[in-house]
Amino acid sequence: MEACEIAPGDRPGTFVLRMSGMDQSYVDLEDPTRIVFDYVRRLADVVDAVAPAGEPVRVVHVGGAGMTLPRYVATTRPRSAQIVLEPATAVTELVRRELPLPRNSGIKVRDLDGSTGIAGLRDGQAELVVVDAFADARVPGSLVTVTFAEDLLRVVGPTGVVAFNLTDRAPFGWTRRAVASIRLSFPSLLLTAEPATLRAKRLGNLVVVASASAAALPLDALRTRATTAAAPYRVLDARAVSDGFGGGTPFTDLDAEPSPAP
Repeated sequence: MEACEIAPGDRPGTFVLRMSGMDQSYVDLEDPTRIVFDYVRRLADVVDAVAPAGEPVRVVHVGGAGMTLPRYVATTRPRSAQIVLEPATAVTELVRRELPLPRNSGIKVRDLDGSTGIAGLRDGQAELVVVDAFADARVPGSLVTVTFAEDLLRVVGPTGVVAFNLTDRAPFGWTRRAVASIRLSFPSLLLTAEPATLRAKRLGNLVVVASASAAALPLDALRTRATTAAAPYRVLDARAVSDGFGGGTPFTDLDAEPSPAP
């Protein structure tokens, strides 16, 4: 079990969840719509592009930690039905004790890993699934296999959307394989990243947004958001993803491996 602690943030009412010495989540209890980590802001942009503000949405989060994004959804889209799959019970207990969720938030936490939790959901249960899970600062290989992508498709259906938060560095060999796995079930996809990550300056977050339906993919909305974001980022369409992240061999259950170490 990774060591975890909660430290004060940069202003009153804010906190940082640290796991194994690394900042994992930033939580603002006074304003859950304030998101500090750039990659989480990009995931929130996906939520905003997929689901109209103020209207409830059915979301499953694979990975919870401080539950920054579920809090955001609960605040911006009241009455949303959200399920968080978080196998680290000690982390969940710490967060519930020190960073309690709002009353009637609609957030249900299940102490299950992503593969087991998704397998237990019914067909078409979610409109959006966010895969944002780490073990020892690496994305588990089980979350980027062909089998897992197939199960995600069953849960979101033909018009649902899945967002994967991946981490990698150039030449992006691991991400190429992950993209190949995802694309077998979700032929329509895009990728967002900070320019420095794409320029191979450092390991960074790559958010892959995928759907079985091209019409459900929020390409234009995300491109608009990317140009006005506090930390501008790039949005690559399907052709650009193929050019920059194509050619990989899909991960199977037998050869899956976690993302590169920091």
